[in-house]
Amino acid sequence: MWDVVVVGAGPAGASAAYAAAVAGRKVLLLEKAELPRYKTCGGGIIGPSRDALPPGFELPLSDRVHAVTFQLDGRFPRTRRSRRMLFGLVNRPEFDARLVEHAQKAGAELRTGVTVNRVEQHGPAVPDRRTVAVVLGDGETVLARAVVGADGSAGRIGAHVGVKLGQVDLGLEAEIPVPASVAEDWKGRALIDWGPLPGSYGWVFPKGDTLTVGVISARGEGAATKRYLEDFIGRLGLAGFEPALSSGHLTRCRTDDSPLSRGRVLVCGDAAGLLEPWTREGISFALRSGRLAGEWAVRIAESGDAVDARRQALNYAFAIKAGLGVEMAVGRRMLAVFERRPGMLHAAITTLRPAWRAFADITRGTATLAGLVRGGGMAHRVMELLDRRIDTSVGVGPAGRGVTPRGGGDGDRDDASAAGTEGAPEVSGTSDVPDPAAATDAPRTGKPATAPGGEGESPEPGVS
Repeated sequence: MWDVVVVGAGPAGASAAYAAAVAGRKVLLLEKAELPRYKTCGGGIIGPSRDALPPGFELPLSDRVHAVTFQLDGRFPRTRRSRRMLFGLVNRPEFDARLVEHAQKAGAELRTGVTVNRVEQHGPAVPDRRTVAVVLGDGETVLARAVVGADGSAGRIGAHVGVKLGQVDLGLEAEIPVPASVAEDWKGRALIDWGPLPGSYGWVFPKGDTLTVGVISARGEGAATKRYLEDFIGRLGLAGFEPALSSGHLTRCRTDDSPLSRGRVLVCGDAAGLLEPWTREGISFALRSGRLAGEWAVRIAESGDAVDARRQALNYAFAIKAGLGVEMAVGRRMLAVFERRPGMLHAAITTLRPAWRAFADITRGTATLAGLVRGGGMAHRVMELLDRRIDTSVGVGPAGRGVTPRGGGDGDRDDASAAGTEGAPEVSGTSDVPDPAAATDAPRTGKPATAPGGEGESPEPGVS
């Protein structure tokens, strides 16, 4: 009899296993693959991700991003720089494996190569009402006082809980090894391309001698998304380099009324449909929800009856909705704006210092998008204006992709402040409005395109 069984050893599952094990409970972590294993993911580690890591965790960073080049479907490239690191980049196999190691050091037991067929909370396999039976692919039954599902958005545990998904997107990615001269041009700099399809964007993340290049767009646009990736790689001058790996992945966002538990079973991370709807960033949501799931799974395991177990599960749901749920609601509003007005977003972030500072603060973790929008400042006023222009009551973009009605969702207050958006500027970048006549595609040399140096912007090696 285990206190807590965690299904899935990604960031969410490893965080849940660590949280339960560090509390002194008997924890089993199940993973269907052998570790380390590859996951389709940009590997960006923003401030909220760093803050949610276990104490003493050393990030295996492949690069530290201090500059970002933004472009609008290959046009109007502009680069913004910061003296402080904006975010770090990791390779998921190494990052995930290190998280699992921390869970094991805390006392969790790991079993890999294990598939889960189903979970049962009633029936002959369950000895009492305080027990959950986890039935494995080989027929073995594992018993636990609580179960955490972290087995992905298409996993068995989410189906058992009844998770409902409203927004589904397709991400395509290529890991492209490049010569040292090209790698040097990209070192410390990421690229974000606001794409040609509604709600789409592409990215280049440098990781030593490899560039992670990817795009994401709404599901149902598979052929167009594939063309976007091919064109994107071609514009960057990277078509001549053979990818070491090409992959695809569906990201799925929960609906506002989707359950987060059933009986003694909780879900977190992708299994719960928890990720940022606009950027589809999922690592920070996985780490934070996983930690909360592990902590509340301990409380559920200690519950002596169904009523108390239900109370603890509701407390877990409240904690998720009061934090990550608020961020997701604002992310849906941002996606609605982005789908209709990508050029407006590009102009704001490349020409307005407050917008760039907000981006920098959010990626560093000194502010949240929800906190900025709900804080009553400029971001709040801008979003109110945009809400009046864009009706989010029926959704926007392909198939009205799950956008929450205005005024809907929970009314919880996010106390995150917009600290850091005032005072002396610490970032430098272009200040001129994008000029279509001056815009060009990226040179076909594998180098990122950037704008000519503007006021306060100094040339750097590899900037053309």
